[in-house]
Amino acid sequence: MAKIPENVREALAQIPVFSGCTRKELQTVAHLGTPITVEPGYVFTRQGVRGFEFFINLDGTASCTIDGRRVADLDAGDVFGEMGLLEHEPCSATVVAETPMAVLVLDAREFGGMLAEAPSTAQKLLTILSHRLRAAQATT
Repeated sequence: MAKIPENVREALAQIPVFSGCTRKELQTVAHLGTPITVEPGYVFTRQGVRGFEFFINLDGTASCTIDGRRVADLDAGDVFGEMGLLEHEPCSATVVAETPMAVLVLDAREFGGMLAEAPSTAQKLLTILSHRLRAAQATT
């Protein structure tokens, strides 16, 4: 079973999206979200269905598929679900836990709070989105 870190703030500090955050910002983000554990097979997002949550993978691996084709593995430190919250559109991919996972979940309000209270995360999310777009373009 995946284990939620005892100190979520310290775990966040190791994740690239949060590398530019101050200790105070990390503490804020840690308190905004809800840590959960899930078993293999848990569906976080489903392509074509509206997403309402942002996920920070603290431990474990998930698969990301688009139109049934595996496009990525999401490991500890990866984030997902941001596109649905930013665009208010259906999810562009299906993400399913491959192993037991520990994740920090932020709903739309909490996600907005994260962007406001830890603004350096916005730049990092833009970089992630850019990489994902380039990867998608390379496979078409």
